[in-house]
Amino acid sequence: MQIIYRAKDIAEAHILSGYLRAQGVDSHVDGHYLQGAIGEIGMADFALVRVADEDVEKARKLVLDYESNRGENPVHSHSSNPPSPLLIMALFLVSAFLLVMLVS
Repeated sequence: MQIIYRAKDIAEAHILSGYLRAQGVDSHVDGHYLQGAIGEIGMADFALVRVADEDVEKARKLVLDYESNRGENPVHSHSSNPPSPLLIMALFLVSAFLLVMLVS
């Protein structure tokens, strides 16, 4: 088996592996046990996706397709970024201040 992709984390490796399997390419994800040792910190190239030698060319084409479409999510493509926690806190404090001023 050959490495065809180094994912940023174990979740991304499984997403790509699932995509490959849906396209008829059997794949294997490595790095599960390293995830537990590192915990919440990024895995730094430990999450690997491997395929059989005879599927390497097809898998590489599918990886290119995956990478070109990775940023497109039709459900959230037009949504904006959520507000920052600091903005939420500031709005809460301003609202509380105004409420106290109205009650007084």
